[in-house]
Amino acid sequence: MPGNREYINPLVEQRADPWVYKHTDGYYYFTASVPAYDRIEIRRALALEGLTAALPITVWRKYDSGPLSANIWAPELHYIAGKWYIYFAAAHTSETKEGLFDHRMYVLENDSANPLEGKWTEQGQVITAWESFALDATVFGHRGVLYYVWAQKDREIEGNSNLYISEMSNPWTLQGRQTMLSTPEYPWEVIGFRVNEGAAVLKRNGRIYISYSASATDYNYCMGLLAADEDSDLLDAGSWTKSAVPVFATSEENGQYGPGHNSFTVNEYGEDVLVYHARNYKEIAGDPLYDPNRHTRVQVFGWKADGLPDFGVPVKDSQLKR
Repeated sequence: MPGNREYINPLVEQRADPWVYKHTDGYYYFTASVPAYDRIEIRRALALEGLTAALPITVWRKYDSGPLSANIWAPELHYIAGKWYIYFAAAHTSETKEGLFDHRMYVLENDSANPLEGKWTEQGQVITAWESFALDATVFGHRGVLYYVWAQKDREIEGNSNLYISEMSNPWTLQGRQTMLSTPEYPWEVIGFRVNEGAAVLKRNGRIYISYSASATDYNYCMGLLAADEDSDLLDAGSWTKSAVPVFATSEENGQYGPGHNSFTVNEYGEDVLVYHARNYKEIAGDPLYDPNRHTRVQVFGWKADGLPDFGVPVKDSQLKR
């Protein structure tokens, strides 16, 4: 069952696709999509609650034209072999073609001790087996191998995006086979759009879990879950099982709509924490992607007897005042 630690939510307003990383220096580092989709920010604090008031530092801005000039989405900050990396998606236009944006995935590198300082170097596009709409990359290490998980459109498969995994030869280059882990198939994954995206990795209880988000980015947005044994071949799609039901979804009772695009961290008390965005209203005027009020929220979660995570339901907005 979920733990007892409670947070004042929203933690950070108007920040979608939130990513929190706790580093060995004791700081929690936070980045997310900004409403203007025009830059990448990082902030840090020694406690999760401190992220609310922490000063955001802009570390990279979009170009005026070209493939890195529009819709800068879902940055993630990772520390790999002594260097910092930011994974993000960008497009050359905010227009769509046949219902799809034109995003590709990119990497920034920084060898400073503090990622809010120093120079960020562009390491270019992460090249996949074919060219198409691609976004929401994350990375994780397991038994000496660096893995890349991302969402991409396959023109032979109906829908917007599926989830894929590959090994990496370095933090910006894929190698070997690229395996599809999940495609939208259940009714809750295909509302509005056929979407699997926003993967996040959690390693516990002898398993590797990949959460992801599905359906349109309105109140239908929700989270699914994949699981594999830690001893299995992670590049074999047969190693992964998929929950037939969403594991985190809208709570009308608590006034939380469209929770998703999550990350995971651990708080100062050793409890597992789910980081996600959601809105506190259901009806949206216009395209949900341009409604800025997907706020970052956090809540402690626990574990079921069978070893699966128990995320519970999105908690109400806090009545407490900071």
